[in-house]
Formats: sequence, C-alpha cells, structure tokens
Amino acid sequence: MTPLLAVWTGGALYFATGDQERKTRNLHGNHHCVMTTGTNVLDGLDITIEGRAELVHDPTERSVTADAYEGKYGDLLTSPDGTWYGLGDTIRSGRVLLYRIDPDSGFAFGKGRTYSQTRYRFGR
Repeated sequence: MTPLLAVWTGGALYFATGDQERKTRNLHGNHHCVMTTGTNVLDGLDITIEGRAELVHDPTERSVTADAYEGKYGDLLTSPDGTWYGLGDTIRSGRVLLYRIDPDSGFAFGKGRTYSQTRYRFGR
C-alpha cells in the first residue's frame, strides 16, 4: 500500500505514477487493486475502493482528469512553489502513467462524533 494523490471523476478513481514504480509493475501482472484515502485525524471519512485498474491513453480523459486534480489540489499542483507543481500538465502530456480504477466495491468509514461503516457495490 502506497499513499497517492487521487481524484474521483466520471464514476471512477484515478491516480498517476511513474513507469518504473512498484505499483506499475504490480498492475502489469494483476489489474485488481485496492485504493484507500482518508484524513489523518479522528474526524471525517476514510474510503477504500476495490476494482480493476486500467491504463488511460485517451487525451480527452487525461485532460478531464488533470483538470480534476488541479481543482482538488489547487496551488499544490498549479503554483510554482507547490509541492507537485506541473502534475496536471504532466498528466495531460502523457509523461506520467494515469490509471483509472473502475470500482467493484467500496467501504466508507465515518469518524468523529458518530462512527459508521458503509459498504458499496458498483454495478458494472
């Protein structure tokens, strides 16, 4: 499990990675994966998505996803002093691998005043 920046758009979860990364090599042999994200405090929502990860080549889908990244992470991606400055353009240009996880199931864990757990099934 590796923490990654991810965005949800168009009914799927997207993440970007390098072509020599361990996650890329793992997905090359087995496209089933699990992605988890959440907060680092005991308030909010943690989410886990299970599904099949597919490499995205379509320029329009890459552009829409890059826009979603920039909308979600703002200055971290668009400001010259941002942590991941230029990632949106790197996604658009194809200089980084972009994966789409088409979800099969998901789990949401609410934290805070009321704790909860919900399981989701996606119809595909």
